[in-house]
Amino acid sequence: MLSKLVLIIDKRKEWSAKYKKLIVTNGVNAVITANFEEGLEILTNYEPDMILVSDSLDSTLTDNVKKLRMLSYPSRPCIIAFSTSNDLKDKLNVLDAGADDYICEPIKSAEFKARINAHLRRHFEGMLDDVTHLPNTKHTLITLKRTIIENQKWAGMLVRINEFEAYREIYGELAADKMLQTYTAIINSTIEDNDFLGRLSQNEFLILTSPLKAEHVASFLVYAFKAIVEKFYSEEDAKCGYITLYGDDNAGKRVSLVSTSIGVISNEQKDYDTINAALTTLYSACKLARYSTSGTDSSYIVERTKLSAQDAVEDKEYNNKILVVEPDDALNYLLKTTAQMQGYEVASTMDYSIAQNLIKTFNPALIVLDAGEADSLKGLELCKKIKKDNKFKDKKIILSTIIHDKKMILDAGADLYLPKPYELMCIFNWIEQMVKEFNY
Repeated sequence: MLSKLVLIIDKRKEWSAKYKKLIVTNGVNAVITANFEEGLEILTNYEPDMILVSDSLDSTLTDNVKKLRMLSYPSRPCIIAFSTSNDLKDKLNVLDAGADDYICEPIKSAEFKARINAHLRRHFEGMLDDVTHLPNTKHTLITLKRTIIENQKWAGMLVRINEFEAYREIYGELAADKMLQTYTAIINSTIEDNDFLGRLSQNEFLILTSPLKAEHVASFLVYAFKAIVEKFYSEEDAKCGYITLYGDDNAGKRVSLVSTSIGVISNEQKDYDTINAALTTLYSACKLARYSTSGTDSSYIVERTKLSAQDAVEDKEYNNKILVVEPDDALNYLLKTTAQMQGYEVASTMDYSIAQNLIKTFNPALIVLDAGEADSLKGLELCKKIKKDNKFKDKKIILSTIIHDKKMILDAGADLYLPKPYELMCIFNWIEQMVKEFNY
């Protein structure tokens, strides 16, 4: 993978070939051009990490450096100027034009390698993520762009840690960083030296590898992540299988333990012309991987022939249906009318037995369910039935109750424990959030 790339602009075939040989032996890829205009085109397409430009070109070295610096501002590569001139004024003019270094020729091979390595080391150190020490988002996207342009056989893997934000909120920054570092070490142990691993966001990684290895890597990562998940939690949380986030009015939201979802694509199945096309398919595949396990377990999805950015995942029609199951007549009416005013499609009932049929026929995204009286807890039992049914377990449930036993409510499978009485604004903030989560 072209994770490290140097552009050499030099009309002298022997010198440029020598420089390339010295660079490539250090694990860096290099491309040569004798034409400055072609060099600008390579700069635009590949966004190289370093540019070596000599004074052998027709235009002046100072002007060329100035153009390179101006046109490379977004990617900010290291620019090294080579010249046979040892004049101080020439050096100052070139450095003032934007060069990071000025090297007088001829130069000994050992010194050349030392200088190039020093500049590249500093360049790449500045593009490392502070926590994982992986290439940051900017460099990761540049590497993906180069890989697409090269059009060799490649596979891309989007690796995501689900529920990472909730974990960090409860366990703190240090624990979250430790999780990222541990997963990074696992991934690094799985891929080879010529593969690429970079960070896309705080809880997402990108792997670039060969199509032959991709599924094996994904399978191992899912297995390895499952094996270590509980080690990141307290014994009590690991035993429960979820953690609780606290919100308005002492509400408690049930959040699953972290899992990993991996989407795998390959240019063997589809040609990708742009980063956006590749990322769209990667995110679609990763989302499908999460859907396949109801978002509670680790899984991966590999792109097949019919998978593409447009039809890789059949988009669900946005479901804004809410079922209100509330035995209090006035509150039932208030919740229903307010939800309708906010644009939701609403069905409501005060009868728990009728609610079971409505879940099947109305197909809500969210159920606002009263737990029931303390002596019967009909709503609590209904919640358990819903979550045990594979057809309906993905539906979000807000369980409102006069019984202030958060653990009992969340153990029943409710996504949110909401003690009564509650503010109308509070519950509708949760309703909005839960409906969005269901449609993710």
